[in-house]
Formats: sequence, C-alpha cells, structure tokens
Amino acid sequence: MMLSSLLLGIFTFVQLNCENLFDCRHDTLKQDTEFLPEGSRHWTRGRYWRKLDNISRGIVACGMDGREWTLPDMVALCEVENDSVMHDLTRRSLLRGAGYEYVMTCSPDVRGIDVALMYSPFSFALINHFPIRIKPLKGMRPTRDILYVSGRVVTGDTLHVFVVHAPSRYGGEKATRPYRMLVAERLGMAVDSLRRLSHEPNIIVAGDFNDEAADKALVMLQDMGLADVSAGASGRNGARGTYKYRGRWSSIDHILISKSVKKWFKDCTVNDEKFLVEDDERYGGIRPKRCYTGYKYVGGYSDHLPLRARFVLLKDTE
Repeated sequence: MMLSSLLLGIFTFVQLNCENLFDCRHDTLKQDTEFLPEGSRHWTRGRYWRKLDNISRGIVACGMDGREWTLPDMVALCEVENDSVMHDLTRRSLLRGAGYEYVMTCSPDVRGIDVALMYSPFSFALINHFPIRIKPLKGMRPTRDILYVSGRVVTGDTLHVFVVHAPSRYGGEKATRPYRMLVAERLGMAVDSLRRLSHEPNIIVAGDFNDEAADKALVMLQDMGLADVSAGASGRNGARGTYKYRGRWSSIDHILISKSVKKWFKDCTVNDEKFLVEDDERYGGIRPKRCYTGYKYVGGYSDHLPLRARFVLLKDTE
C-alpha cells in the first residue's frame, strides 16, 4: 500500500508582543495606574481604540503572501491586560468581522498583563485550554502563566499550543536569568507530559522569551527536540529581528515546533510592513514604530514586530 499526501491548505501562525495593550479602567488588584487617563501615560479611550486598530492592521497584514491574502489562522499575543481588551480586539476593532475566538490567562503578574491565543474556528476546533502557573523563586515577582491550548486542525490532527511571556531582563540579564530558566523548565515539563500521553504530539510554542536563540533557556528547549523555526527570521524591509534596542536588532520572540510539525513547516518571517516601522534617525536603518518612546506618546503600533510562520497542512491518503 502506497501513501500520498493531500494538500488541505496553508495554516498561518502569528506571534506578537502588543506593547502594553491596556484598557482605560483601573483594576484595584493590579498596578495599572500609569495606563489611565489621569496616569503618567495619559492613556485615553482615543489612544486605546487607535491602539486596537493598529494591532488589528498588523495582524491582518500578516496574511499577505505576494498578491494573495488570507487572515492568519492563529495569533499568540503577549502583553494584553484582560478579557475586556480581547473582547474589544475581536469584536469591536477592525477585526470584528473576522470571526476570531480567543482564550487567555488570568495571571498573578503585578501589572496585570497576560497572554492570549486568538484563533479562527474555521481552521482550529478548540478542545481544551488551561493556564500553567509558575511558582516564583525566592525574591522573584509573580510572573505570567503559560497558556496551554489544544484543538484539531483541518487534517484531523490534534495541535497543542503553548503561549509564553517569560520574565524581563529588568535588573540585569544575569540576575534575572534563573527566572526565565524557571519558565523554560516548567514549559519543558508540560511538553514531556504530552509526550508521555501521545506519540510525537504536534506542538507549537510561541511567545516573548526575553532571550535569544543562543541563550540558555532557548538552548534547553531546543535540546528537548523543539526546533526554533524563528531563529534568524528577518523581514523584507530591513528588520533583522523582532525587537531593536539601542541600534541592535534582537530576536527575543520565538516560534518553536516539535518534530512532528516539521513536516508541515514552510517558512517563518518577520512582518516589517512599512506602516509598522519608521526610520531610526539615531542608529540608522529602521525600527518598530512603537506606541510610546519612554513616556512620550507617538501613536505607533508596538515595540515588537510580529513573527509569521506558515505551515502546509497535508493529510496522508492511501
């Protein structure tokens, strides 16, 4: 008996750090006062709705492929404040006609930022989702939960997705490295659990790791058999990573896949459409057109550029 493969379509996966997608209401349990109209950033409803539409435009642009266009099938988001923000993004922004559904975490992060996974129900049928809590080390602030989501794609296969936003380097890279390693280790435990339950599960891990591919946390995950398909990803208009700091491009946002997903993988690029970037007058080249420069509002999109990975979904047939 010979097997052949039937092409069922392109599956587009996007990862994006939204740069503080906050609403304008105070959560008394969180330190979110800077993103209030009377706060230090003077975060008004006008600015909030402009931010939502800017994020929407960036996501829509990730569906471009030459002259062809289709909405991304799945979008992993970091730095979203709450369910209200995700409701507005999917139901009241420029994406309101796209039909996206979403799931998200409700983490103990002191600022109130979380991660979310937005997906098209036409290409992903949700089965299960839950947060994975990170127990802090001594002296470590509570951090974002890892979001786990499972569902079926059009091939009938189950896809497992993890969305991560690891602790930042604030306070120094070396001093904060154990915090990011802790998140990577907890993620590794969850991946191992899937592998004990299923032979070669289809896994995608995405998010802002605040580390690059050669750093210890990412190396550990790659040693576990997760391929970093975003390593070395670049854009068409000059971006050599997803984030630029003091003139240096870096890739701290990642998309990693298990061995079984490699058969579907097509490519991974940075979306640096011209409306998402601006001239870097100080260091040369371009940089992400962010929403704030320090505390100065500039009305841009995000300090991170989106990653876009494409997969060719194939189903084996007799």
